[in-house]
Amino acid sequence: MTIDKRAQFTQNDFGGSINTDEILDTFEFLDDWEERYAYIIDLGKKLPAFPESEKVEDNYVHGCQSQVWLIHYLDEKSGKLYLLIESDALIVRGLAAVVLAAMNAKTPTELLTVDIEGLFEKMDLIRHVSPTRGNGLRSMVKKVQRIAEQMV
Repeated sequence: MTIDKRAQFTQNDFGGSINTDEILDTFEFLDDWEERYAYIIDLGKKLPAFPESEKVEDNYVHGCQSQVWLIHYLDEKSGKLYLLIESDALIVRGLAAVVLAAMNAKTPTELLTVDIEGLFEKMDLIRHVSPTRGNGLRSMVKKVQRIAEQMV
């Protein structure tokens, strides 16, 4: 992997300065779900660029209503797993950003202990997205967990 490609994975704010604590704090501050949806969409706009060349079947996340791709990079030096997610739908990009905030830049072992369902509950997220979006969100998480399991 070239330095540029490594940097593409490791130099983004998700899992660092954009984390679940920040998201939960912002959610508490927002008055209604219209504002929360706008915030989630804004998070999606901050996703790092996703290489067009990686939009292939092996990286496709099945079970999502929209088109979603996920790629990963294991940094041998730190042992951390870095993720990039892309979608063709604004709200799904935002939901992917929430997943990245919770699961990016962790070791595979740490990743497997993330209480993502607990996060979704705290956000009251599943109740406020369509059932198909909720299934897609869980499909993203399952794909990340399968990747982590293969590395443990």
